[in-house]
Amino acid sequence: MDRTPGVTARVDAGRCQGRGMCHAVAPDVYALDPRTGRNEMGEFALPFARRAAATRGAAACPEGAIAVHADTPPPETMRLGPVGLWTFALEELPVAALRDAAVEIEELGYGAVWFGEAFGREAFSQAALLLSMTGRLVVATGIACIFGRDPVTMAQGQRTLAGAFPGRFLLGMGLSSPMGVERVRGGQFGRPVATMGKYLDAMSEAPLGPALPVTPRRVIAALGPRMLRLAADKAWGSLSYLVPTTHTAQARDTMGPEAFLGVEQAVVLDADRARAREVARTHVAAYLRVEHYVRNLVALGFAEAELADGGSDKVVDALVAYGDQDDIAARVREQRDAGADHVCLQVLTADPGRLPAREWREIAEAVCERPPAVKEETR
Repeated sequence: MDRTPGVTARVDAGRCQGRGMCHAVAPDVYALDPRTGRNEMGEFALPFARRAAATRGAAACPEGAIAVHADTPPPETMRLGPVGLWTFALEELPVAALRDAAVEIEELGYGAVWFGEAFGREAFSQAALLLSMTGRLVVATGIACIFGRDPVTMAQGQRTLAGAFPGRFLLGMGLSSPMGVERVRGGQFGRPVATMGKYLDAMSEAPLGPALPVTPRRVIAALGPRMLRLAADKAWGSLSYLVPTTHTAQARDTMGPEAFLGVEQAVVLDADRARAREVARTHVAAYLRVEHYVRNLVALGFAEAELADGGSDKVVDALVAYGDQDDIAARVREQRDAGADHVCLQVLTADPGRLPAREWREIAEAVCERPPAVKEETR
C-alpha cells in the first residue's frame, strides 16, 4: 500500500531564545507563545508539501533549535524501454528542427533520448525543450556535469522537471573530465568517487525545490568498481560510456541485480564494413586520448599497445558495432545479455555534422517496437 510521505518538525524549546525568526519566515508552520515570544511547539507532523517552508523556518532559527525530518517518498516509476538513442546531434539544431527530430525519435519507438552537456545547450534547458515537445519519450541527461551547478541547484532542476513531466525525466550526472572541468569551466577536478559521493549526499539533503509525491530517479556515469558501487548505493544505478560487453557483465556483477544499468553503444550503419570501421576508428581515437577511458580499457585486459594510434581493430570492434541492421541488433542483444537494462545507441556517420535521421529510422526497424501515435495535444 502506498504511504503518503510526511514531515516531522522537532522544536527544542529549551534552546529557543524567543527571537521569532522561524515564525517570521514560515508563519503558517511555526506558532509562537504570545506571552513569551518563544516557540514551544515540541514535536509535530506536517504534510510533505510543507517541507520547504518547515526547513526554511528551521534554518532561520539562530539557536538551531528546530530539526526537520522528511519521510522519503517512494521511488519514481520510469520506463525507458530496452533501447534508446544517445546523441550530440540535437545540441546545434534550431528549436523548430529540434522539435521535428524529437517527435520522430518518439514515433520511431525509442524509449529514451540521451544527450551530453558539452558546448551546446545547458542540460536542464535542453531537457525541458525535449519534454515539452513530446508525450511519452523519456529524456535523460547523459551527463549533466556536477561542476556546472551546486548540489542544491541540481536537485531543484531535477525536481522541477520531474514534477512537470512525471516519469519522463531521468537525471544522469557525472564529473566530465579534468580538461572539461579545469580548462572549460575553470573548476578544480578532485578525487572522483569522494567528490561524487559528497555531491549525492548534498543533493539528498537539499531542502529546496518543489515537494513531490515520489523520489526522482538519478544515475551517475560510472566505469570503475568503486564508482559503480556508489551508483548502486546512492543512485538508481549507472550509465556507462565507451564500453565493451565484458565491462557490462562486470558492472552488473559489481552493482548487483537491482541497480539500473544503462549502456551507451556506438554504432555505424554501413554494409561496407571497411568504410564503417574507419568511421568507428575516428570516433574511438578521440576517446583514447582521455586518461580515464584508457585506464578502464587497460583494466578490462586490453594491452596499451592496442590502444595506440587510434586503437587496434580488436579495440574498435569491441567498442563500436558496425554493419547492417542485423549486426547492430545483435550487439544490442549482446549488451542486454551481459546485464544492461537499457542500451542507448550513438549513431556515428562519416559526417558528424549531419543529423543521422535516416540511420535512426533504419535501425529502429530492427530494434524498436513502434508505439501507438501520440495525440498532438499531449505534446
